[in-house]
Amino acid sequence: MQHIIEGFLNFQKEIFPQRKELFRSLASSQNPKALFISCSDSRLVPELVTQQEPGQLFVIRNAGNIVPSFGPEPGGVSATIEYAVVALGVTDIVICGHSNCGAMKAIAESQPLDPMPAVAHWLHYADAAKAVVEKKTWANEIDKVNAMVEENVIAQLNNIKTHPCVAVGLRNNAIRLHGWVYDIESGEIRTLDKNSKTYVSLADNPHVHFE
Repeated sequence: MQHIIEGFLNFQKEIFPQRKELFRSLASSQNPKALFISCSDSRLVPELVTQQEPGQLFVIRNAGNIVPSFGPEPGGVSATIEYAVVALGVTDIVICGHSNCGAMKAIAESQPLDPMPAVAHWLHYADAAKAVVEKKTWANEIDKVNAMVEENVIAQLNNIKTHPCVAVGLRNNAIRLHGWVYDIESGEIRTLDKNSKTYVSLADNPHVHFE
């Protein structure tokens, strides 16, 4: 905690004064253009990876970058999506998985989650991805985990389309969906190409999107 507090004090003393006008402009309102849904993993920092300023990304982070399908009792993820789309008018939604994801590794390796019942329940929202991965044979566990990460992004993109506000936005061509996988070691991002149903380099294909 001391290191975190020291970081804040440095921000207050060195960084904030340099960006004072930016924070003043953000004090009363926000106007982000994108909703970024990523894993809570400490190694993936959306604003750092995309080099966005405060106020530019509306972020949801949770274990496994999961989006539950819309249901009769919407939870916090659903409410945040709805607010981003309806109240803030975001035009792009990114669902971003990442390499060596602990949540996807737990599913791929069928790790016992008895001490973490809430986690076990939460990961059932990735059952569609699990079903696809389990239908194939894998040379090793690393390949299986990587496939689980990729298929989970696809599953969550399909889940988010069940949310009424997103469905309306897609129908009216007011929203675009993006499926990304970030590689922690290389810093590369691969994006899901709907036409080929494969992941391609975002650097080489900056205009590719899922929907």
